Formats: sequence, structure tokens, C-alpha cells
Amino acid sequence: MSSNNCTVVTEFIILGLTDNSILCVILFVIFLCVYAVTLVGNLSIIILIRNSSQLHTPMYLFLSHLAFVDTAYSSSVTPIMLKNFLVDKITIPLEGCVAQLCCGATFGTAECFLLAVMAYDRYVAICSPLLYSTNMSTGICTLLLTISYLGGCINSWIAAGCLLNRSFCGTNKINHFFCDYSPLLKLSYSQDNLAEILPAASTGLVIMMTVLIIIISYVYILFSVLKISSSEGRSKAFSTCISHLTAVTLFYGSTTFIYMMPNSSYTTDENKVVSVFYIVIIPMLNPLIYSLRNNEVKGALRKLMSGKQIFS
Repeated sequence: MSSNNCTVVTEFIILGLTDNSILCVILFVIFLCVYAVTLVGNLSIIILIRNSSQLHTPMYLFLSHLAFVDTAYSSSVTPIMLKNFLVDKITIPLEGCVAQLCCGATFGTAECFLLAVMAYDRYVAICSPLLYSTNMSTGICTLLLTISYLGGCINSWIAAGCLLNRSFCGTNKINHFFCDYSPLLKLSYSQDNLAEILPAASTGLVIMMTVLIIIISYVYILFSVLKISSSEGRSKAFSTCISHLTAVTLFYGSTTFIYMMPNSSYTTDENKVVSVFYIVIIPMLNPLIYSLRNNEVKGALRKLMSGKQIFS
């Protein structure tokens, strides 16, 4: 295709998950409930941790930021998806598409870093408990959070920069429920192949680096726990890691399917289903995962609901 023989695209049409009107109504109700639970659950986690002095520790600081990232991540996509179920056609300008892509990439990447930071926090707490207050001081926690958000921004800037360097012409229909990088790339035209390589390499590097940190942390944790003589002590140590391991498995399992596997190995519909899971469903599940199995969170919630003042 020659760039001189096609009309320049300035806005895109989001095709959404389905064009079946009955299914649209059903999915709207389901995902509206999911989004409501996501907002209530994550905001409750943030408020509870902020207002409960017993939860003012590095582990819960990182958890509150994970809840914030999940809320922002889901909110960058879900409202548009819900609107798509109610109207025949959603159009979004190129600038809006890039903005949505940047938000999703920033908070999605930040979640990868936060999950790695939380694994490191558990490693220090279990393997070096006497040095925990030193190794996880306020300054170090702030540095780790800054790296997480900065890493998310850099990864999103790379994707946005590569995308804006390409021209769009011809069809403007995005076969997805949001402005994801791969569908947008398919609609673009350029002789430069850097846009196909650089964002994938950047995202792949983030996933491999953070997964490596998580694996190394839990290998050390496993050896430390096995040295504990009492079964009660081992159980208590493992219990602080179960929620995090569950969240890691769900998140990385789905993101690896999307971003690390060749495009030819899965269909567009499979891509949509997996994207719904890690963008819409996981942000709803995370506050449930971290609260239902956490006695400290449940205890702080009971105190707050009973009217006892636990504000710092």
C-alpha cells in the first residue's frame, strides 16, 4: 500500500467485544458489576490502609499502591468498554487512542514492578527479619515506588513514540474493545520496522526482569522457610506469601499470553478474552485475594466498622 493512495485517519472506531445486541446487554450488566466491585474493593483497601495505624508497614504501603494502580488500569479501559455495549459505534480520536494506550501501558507496567517489589519485601521480611526496618526504610520504599511508576512511564512513552512515528490510513476500525498497541499497529503504515520490535522488546524486558526478581526472591524464601523447625512457623511464613503468589500467577499468566507469545499462535477473539481477564477481572480479584486471606486486613476492617478509631 502506498501512503499517497489512502485517506489519512484522524479517528478510530472501536468494534468492541461483540455486535450481538442481546449479548451486549448481558455483558454490560456483568462488567458494570465487576467494575463497581473493582472500585469499591480497591478504594476500600486504600482507605483502610491509610487510616489503620496497624497497617502502616512497607507491605501494606505497596499493597495500597497496587490497589491504586489496579483502579487506574481498569478505569482506563472499562468505561469505554461499557459504553460500547450501549451504543452502535464508538469513535475515538487518534490523540485519545494514544492517551488510553499510555494509561494502560503505564499502569500495567507499574503493576509488574510493584509485584516484583512486593516479592522483594517478603524476601527481606522472611530471610532478614532483623534488618527489615533498615532494608525497607521509608527512603528505600519511596525509591522502589518511584522506580515502579517511572518504569511504567518509560515503557508507555516508548510505545506511544513508536506509534506516533507511523502514519495511519485506510481502515480505521480497531477490532478490540480498547486502543491496544497490536491492533493499532496493524492499522498503521510505515517502512520503519522499529515500531514492531522496540515496544515488544521493552515489554518483554520488563516481564522477564520482574519475573526473575520474583523467582529469585521466592527461591530464597523457600530455603529460609524449610529451615524453620516448627510446622506452625513454616505455615505462618508461607501464609504471608500465598496471596502475592496468587496475584502474580494470575497477572503474569495472562500478560505473558498476550505480549510474549507470537501473534500467529492465538486469534483476535482469544486476545480479547485474555485482555478482559487481566485488565477488567484481575483488578477486581486482587483486593479480594489480599483481604480474604489476610487476618491483619480483616482485623483492621472489623475495628473500623465497629466504630473504633484507629486513625494515626
